[in-house]
This record gives sequence, structure tokens and C-alpha cells, in this order.
Amino acid sequence: MKSTSREETASTRLTAFQKFSNVAKRVTFGLLMISGFIVIILMGPLMLMLLALAIQVLCFSEILRIGYNSNKIPSSLPYFKRLSWYFLMVANYFFSVETLAPHFQDFHKKFFYLRILIDYHRFISFCIYFGVIVLFVLSLVRKYDLQQFKILAWTHTLLIIIVLQSYMIIDNIFDGLIWVILPSSLVILNDIFAYVFGRLWGRTPLIKLSPKKTWEGFIGGVVGTLISGFILSNVMCGLKYFVCPVGGGLRIDTECTLSYLFTPTTYSNGFFSIEFYPFTYHFLAMALFASIIAPFGGFCASGFKRAFKIKDFGDVIPGHGGIMDRFDCQFLMATFVNVYIFTFVRNPSVDLIFDKILYLDESSQVQFYHMLKDSLQARSLVNFTLVD
Repeated sequence: MKSTSREETASTRLTAFQKFSNVAKRVTFGLLMISGFIVIILMGPLMLMLLALAIQVLCFSEILRIGYNSNKIPSSLPYFKRLSWYFLMVANYFFSVETLAPHFQDFHKKFFYLRILIDYHRFISFCIYFGVIVLFVLSLVRKYDLQQFKILAWTHTLLIIIVLQSYMIIDNIFDGLIWVILPSSLVILNDIFAYVFGRLWGRTPLIKLSPKKTWEGFIGGVVGTLISGFILSNVMCGLKYFVCPVGGGLRIDTECTLSYLFTPTTYSNGFFSIEFYPFTYHFLAMALFASIIAPFGGFCASGFKRAFKIKDFGDVIPGHGGIMDRFDCQFLMATFVNVYIFTFVRNPSVDLIFDKILYLDESSQVQFYHMLKDSLQARSLVNFTLVD
């Protein structure tokens, strides 16, 4: 009996030590990742874009490997396995031009051949894409054709879920680093607070897909994210490095004229007055999404891993699993922010509209001129006679 009791005590101590070791490892590498993220932020927009692309490739690789293993693609088809990476390169070419070209108008206008590549890039992308489709058809092997078509569908799903959303992150950068760093920080803060509250007070299970998630952790994450995120957003609003838009040279013009969103406004109702940034309204939308909706990206990832009977997407980050384990919610958050900016924040660019007008033939340009003139005069925005 004493021997059994000693064995149980030793086993309990070992289990407790393992839990402590896992928590310590998770916290240590979590702090290292946050520190590395801060360093990259200080290195500027270009490094943030390269980071987004690196994360994209690593996440693509992790999930593609699961697809190969689950569909039992043999090593005797190395030529076929390369096709998924060809699709990735085509998608990156397409989305990179779509995302970056509008911000480099002055640059590519100076180079004739570059202008042709940009003007016809959709047709070029289409031709390259169907070139890879032809290669896929030629790679089909009768014994494995079903698995090959599954991988084709798997690859295209990844292009939408990972590649498209990674370019939404890059697109957000041009509106100001705050639109990338703050949403990303809100997801991180929510993860930290949910973990702490869940470990300390978690009792009530939240969702069956993630048995360790609790209502206490979920609610604690919401409250902690709102409070800490509000403080962080106010600090960032006061620093031009974060709120000035990124120029075509991928540099931040800290001498920019601030948007009204980042200009302190005083609110008074007769009894008291308070000064705040109008950006606070947008912060609330992002914070609520980060703490209530974005976690479902993690729940979806948990369901995916359970379906394929795997613990993590990879083992790149000790204590955290793979890259996708850390960025499942971040991709969803970036998509929300991109749609939110497009819908509620971003105004049409005069330069982009003018550039589109120049594509019209001469008679259409003159027609546009008369339409604009009549509209301005009808609204009394001009008080002089324009010469026709």
C-alpha cells in the first residue's frame, strides 16, 4: 500500500512539474514572439509586409502537409507535389500587383514595360494559372487521380483562406500601422486574458470543440481586451509613426496632416466634458470583434485538428505548436479590418480616380469634364465661368 501511495505521489508531482514546464515554455516563447514583433514594427512597413508573406508561406506549408498525409499522396509523385507551390506563386503574383500597384502609381508610370505588366497583369495571371492547370492534368495518375483532385481543391481553399487574407494585412498597412498593429495586439491581448482567467477561474465549458475553453475565460478575455486595448489605442493615436499613412516608397511620413480620427475631440453635455479620439469608435468595433468573433477562428481550427486527429498544425514554436496555431484568429481579424476600412473609413483616392480617367479615350475625357463642370456649378462649388 505504501509503495502504491508513493508511486501515486511521484506521478502527481511529475504531472504537476510537466504542467508547470508547459506553462513556463508557453509564456517564455510567447514573450519572445511579442518582443520579435515589436522589433519588426520598429523596422518599418517593409519588414511587416515581409513578415506577413513569411507567415503566409509557413501556414500554407503546414496545412498542405496535412492534406498530403491525409490523402496518402505517395513520394513517387514529386512532380505533382510541386504544383501546389506553383499555384501559390501564381496567387502571390496576382494579389501582390492588385494590392501594391495602386500605391506605386508614380513609380510604374516612369517605366513603359513595367506599366504593361501592371496594365495586363490579370490576363497574364489568367494565362499562367491555366498553364498550371494544364500541368496538373498532365500529372494525373490513374491510381491516384482521386487523391490528386482532392489536393487540387485543398490547395485552392488554402489560396483563399491564407494567401488572400495575408494580402489584406498588407493592404491595411498603407492606411497606417495602427490598422495592423492594434487589431493584431487585440487578438494577442484577448488570448492572454482568456488564458489567464480560464486557468485561474475557469469552470464552465464554453464549446465542445475546445474542452479547455471556458465561459469565465471568454468573458475575462472580453473585459481585459476592452480595458487594455483602450489604453493601447490611445497611446498609439498620439504617435504619428502609427497613424500616418504609408507612402509609395514604403516610408511613413511623420509630417503628415492627421486625419480627424486621430485629432483629440472634446465632448461636453453641460455637466462634464471629456476629450477623446474619434478613432475610439473604430477601436470599439475592432475590440468587440477580436474578443467575441475572432476566437471562433481558433475554435474552427480546433475542429479541423480534431477531424484530422492531430494536436497541433506543427511544432515550430515550442509550447504553441505551429505557425497556424498562432495565426488562425489573426487572419480572420485582418479580413474584418480590411472590410471595415473599405466600408466605413477609406475615402476614394483622387489620384486613383484621375488615373482611371486617363485610360478613357479623348471624347470620353471631354464628356467627363463637362459632366463634372455641370455638377460643380449646380452645387455652387465653383463661382467662375469655365472656358469650354
